[in-house]
Amino acid sequence: MNDLELQLHYPLGDALPESGRCLEVAPGVKWIRMGLPFALNHINLWLLRDDMDGRAGWSIVDCCIHKDEAKAQWESVFANELDGLPVLRVIVTHMHPDHIGLAHWLCQRWNAPLWISALDYQVAKWGCLGPTAFGGERAADFFALHGLNDPETIRQIRARTNYFPSLVPSVPEDYHRLLDGKVFDIGGRSWRCISGYGHAPEHMALYCDGLNVLIGGDMMLPRISTNVSVYEQEPEANSLVLFLNSIDKFKSLPEDTLVLPSHGKPFTGLHTRIQQLHEHHRDRLAEVMDACSARPSSAADIIPVLFKRPMDLHQITFAIGESIAHLHALWFDKQLVRSLGPDGVLRFASLGLAASA
Repeated sequence: MNDLELQLHYPLGDALPESGRCLEVAPGVKWIRMGLPFALNHINLWLLRDDMDGRAGWSIVDCCIHKDEAKAQWESVFANELDGLPVLRVIVTHMHPDHIGLAHWLCQRWNAPLWISALDYQVAKWGCLGPTAFGGERAADFFALHGLNDPETIRQIRARTNYFPSLVPSVPEDYHRLLDGKVFDIGGRSWRCISGYGHAPEHMALYCDGLNVLIGGDMMLPRISTNVSVYEQEPEANSLVLFLNSIDKFKSLPEDTLVLPSHGKPFTGLHTRIQQLHEHHRDRLAEVMDACSARPSSAADIIPVLFKRPMDLHQITFAIGESIAHLHALWFDKQLVRSLGPDGVLRFASLGLAASA
């Protein structure tokens, strides 16, 4: 554990669900853990005991990416963990591939409806279109605008036209809309939607007062900070400020809330973790400010300021998006000025440095 993790409490200790099996973390709430082929190598999924329209069964929260290994793990869960009952609905916290990838298959497998925010549903549906959506030419041009100039990296990004649909080949044709503040019943208990921004278009966490449980999705992780990025679809987003404002909404929940994160282990110490995340980004913003006070800096220049480790292509696309998000937070706050250089690269500089130029 790192020093920050030691300030949190993990009620289940080091226990992890076995592949294709579950651990009960609260009455009627089961934890599933599936592997991912990325540096972030797993995702947590949840089963909630439910009843709808007079039928007893389960609700699934989040799905994993579309891959045969995940389908096989789900089939093991269905055979061993459902007590012979059906899946009644599939709830997705947001549209990232590890969360929505198998939603279409699960909904078809059980003839169950998809519950998701409207914005994340529409963006996921658009992402399935392939070359016209995420990655490819527009992403490469956007990253080049922000200083990513390694020819091989740009070539690989330009060729990466099928990333989203390879992990999310389709989404269900209809959905039930989740809205901020919406309260609905799962298995006789009330759950409330809490919207979050900056990580995904319209992320929905779920809180049950009766259980004092928060399904935090990617908005509240115990070990790592949530990726908060700016990409070509919304090139002048202020994602970091949106994220920090969003996690402050969790301050109204009890400090001893059991947080069920999408990555990492269930934990308590919610208010402590909120403060840790604010301090983390405060420190990163100070580092970015120092860099931009020394010389005009592009987002590519900021990557080694924020990230000290070697990265593969997948991680580089996250890293430059996060670098832009930190630059934008300072730029929108008028602490930095932005200029387009003769080389076609956007750079940011402190007010003092810009005035002396």
